[in-house]
Amino acid sequence: MPADRDGRRGRLTVVAQPVPYDVVVLAGGRGERLGGVDKAQVQVGGVSLLDRALSATAGARQRVVVAPERAGVDGVVWTLEEPAGGGPVAGVVAGLAGLGEAPAPWVLVLAVDQPGLEAVVPRVLEVAGSAGPDVDAVCPRDAEGMEQWLLAAYRTSALQQAVAEVGTGHGVSVRRTVSGLRTADVPEVRDHLGDVDTPADLRRWRESLG
Repeated sequence: MPADRDGRRGRLTVVAQPVPYDVVVLAGGRGERLGGVDKAQVQVGGVSLLDRALSATAGARQRVVVAPERAGVDGVVWTLEEPAGGGPVAGVVAGLAGLGEAPAPWVLVLAVDQPGLEAVVPRVLEVAGSAGPDVDAVCPRDAEGMEQWLLAAYRTSALQQAVAEVGTGHGVSVRRTVSGLRTADVPEVRDHLGDVDTPADLRRWRESLG
């Protein structure tokens, strides 16, 4: 299904999410360069980053959040890597386990600190829905060509096989874990990529989306 631009900062408008999917949201990191705040609760445009991620994935069959459980958040499964603080791959391992025995064919893996993901997720899912059997993951690249592995859709079986090689995943790099997967790009979403690591990042996103 085509994606249209509405003229405001190139926002993408996609009217369908054509592929069955689950989502794993990595939301347990501490924003040390932001003064030690809980990134999931940081607000951009009056909405917390966790709420943005959950809103963008309202169509998921299952939503697993890898973070300490928070009150007032419904419709999600909470889990944590053991021990906590093992990095994103350990979070992915825990998140996949939280999906249980009947996961959807595709799984989104999202780091919570990406305010632009609401514009990216629908397009990633659209590309996944039309992907051939030779595609294991739909992974956007930023303007420098870097893969955004934590804003990507994976064939669940392919990601499960990849993480099976790394045990609990503690201290393992994402790139090493998924380097063998065959990927498809989503070039139209580059303007919406980027995370919140520093106060300057946060100011830029608030100016953009506030």
